[in-house]
This record gives sequence, structure tokens and C-alpha cells, in this order.
Amino acid sequence: MEQPTTPILAIQAVEKAFPGRVALRGVSLSVQRGEIVVLLGPSGCGKTTLLRLIAGLERPDAGHIQWQGTDLNAIPVHKRGFGMVFQDYALFPHKNVADNVRFGLRMHNWPAAKQESRLQEVLDLVGLTGFAGRAVYDLSGGEQQRVALARALAPAPQLLLLDEPLGALDRAMRERLMVEVRDILKHAGRNLDSITAIYVTHDQEEAFAIADRVVVLNEGLVEQIDTPQALYQRPATAFVAHFLGMGNVLPGRIARRDPLQIQTPAGLLLSRDPLPDERNEVAVLIRPESGRPVRDAGTAPGRIPGRVLSVSFRGRFQQVTYGVGEDNLPLTFDLPGREQYFSVGEEITMEIDPAGVCLLKTP
Repeated sequence: MEQPTTPILAIQAVEKAFPGRVALRGVSLSVQRGEIVVLLGPSGCGKTTLLRLIAGLERPDAGHIQWQGTDLNAIPVHKRGFGMVFQDYALFPHKNVADNVRFGLRMHNWPAAKQESRLQEVLDLVGLTGFAGRAVYDLSGGEQQRVALARALAPAPQLLLLDEPLGALDRAMRERLMVEVRDILKHAGRNLDSITAIYVTHDQEEAFAIADRVVVLNEGLVEQIDTPQALYQRPATAFVAHFLGMGNVLPGRIARRDPLQIQTPAGLLLSRDPLPDERNEVAVLIRPESGRPVRDAGTAPGRIPGRVLSVSFRGRFQQVTYGVGEDNLPLTFDLPGREQYFSVGEEITMEIDPAGVCLLKTP
């Protein structure tokens, strides 16, 4: 049996409050060496506060943050050996690219000869070969962010902390850089292996593209920690489902346990989820890709008739929202773009795949 490895970073029951608000409420998580962990959540959920606590820019009110088994509370910022990348780049506008990148090396007292070889190494790594003499103000936003990343990586930090590093870029630039950033982090450590990194974002697609694991935060609490694939396929709570853009969350009652059938305001649904505990009241997510329009309405479990409320063409798929029952309970599904097109007001029946009916954790 494989023995679990000791985490390089361990956060235990950390709490932090500011005047008028509580930022973190007993947050615990661990990070393995070489892992990229993304803190994901809406504004004000506590993700940047947690990053600042790890960096040493704030102190926790309670709990512990340990690096390789040593409590960080007594270690000042400049002795932690961590690097930081900010949303606004924080470059020196009067210095060229090389001098910006050398700054961290000089602060860590690298010999001049090693500075030059490391400068070229990190510029090559971030795709800025030949940019050493360029003025910072002549660079695009994406190029400036690469310089900021190179500067943080140059001293070979034990841990890299990134706070919304792509947040100031336009969508097209972010789409291009998010994949490149992951590749850079996976080859930025000593001997070009993976660096350990904590990355903050509010953008789901960015988190999924970059992370080994994602930590979803909500009002200072951890909602779920999982791989991007597992998080998307199995959101644990209604908050996670909604935050990931899945709005079909309904209350339900267990009608039958074998096979599992759940009575909801939309109708009777089938599910392949493991049987819940003895509670009969549950929360149900109907995944947006789990619906298939059928001609034969029928009365079988999992077939839900309704009336089309809206249709939004998205290129590769169309998003159809239809109302169910007298109250027009809205359910939204992503259907392949090649499927028939629907008209607002049209009556349809959606057959729900039991594999797409997920039971959520409830308080």
C-alpha cells in the first residue's frame, strides 16, 4: 500500500477577521511539493487573504500555517523564500526587462555571473528570448505579465504565490496565457521540474486550465477541494454547482432506493449516485449536458415536459431554458449545436440521463 506523502505546506484551522467582516473561518488544506493549487471563488470569499497569510503580509488570528513542518508565524516575509506575482505586475517602469528580472536575484545576493545565466534561462522559459534590453513601457500587457513571472521565478523560490495574475488582461490574451502559465510553472523549479504554487483567481476556466487541485472558497469557508475534472463532474454543494454555472439545483425527496428515484418539483428523476444516508430530503443537481429532447413525452421517470422559455446559440452548443409545471420552474440544458432548433413557447420533453443527476451535500 502506497504511503501518503507529507505535505510541504499545511494550513490548519486558520481564521482571520478584519473590522466589520470575517475573512476566513477555520480553513484547512495541504499542498504537496510541486503541486499547483488554485484558490477559486467570488470576490470577498477570502482567497487573497489566505494568500497574504501564507506570504506573511498578514498574521492569522488563529490556526497554523506550516512550511516543511515549521510554523511560519515567527518567520518574517523576507526570510520565507517565497515569490509573488500580482495582478498589476508591479514592475519598475524606469528599468528594462533585464533589470526588472535581475532585481530579485540581486536581493538574494546571487553572484553576477550566475545572474546572467539565470536571466537568460527564465526569459527563455517565459517566452521572452531577446527581450532583455526592451523597455517595460514598450511591452504589451501579456508581455509585462511574463516579465513579472520571470522576475518572481528568477531566484528559484520554494513557493510561488500568484494573485489574479491574468486579471488585467483581455479575454483573448488570458485564454492564450492560462495554458502557457501552467506549462511554465511545471518547468520552473530547480532542474526544470515543477514548482510549488498557490494561484488565486475568480475565473473557473482559468482555474481548470492551470490547477492540479482547486480549492473553492465561499464566505471564508472551504466548500470543496478536488481536481478540476472531479470538481466539474462532481460538485459537492449547491454553491459549487452554481459557481461553476450549473443552475439546475432542486430540492428532492427519496421516492425509491433501488433503483434510486427522487421526487423533485420538476418531476420524478432517476440517479446512479450511491445511496444517501437515512435522510429522505436531499438536494439534486441536474447537469446541463444530461438532457435529451424526445418526441414521445410518455410518463416514465426521468422524462420532464415543459415549455421553451429561451434559446441562446453558443456556436458549438445551444443553451435551452424551458419552464416546467404551472410555476414555469426554469431548467437549462446545453444541447449540441447540430440538434434541432427550438422556438420560444414550443412544448418539449427532456429525457434526463440518470448519470447526470447528482446528489449534493446539504447543511
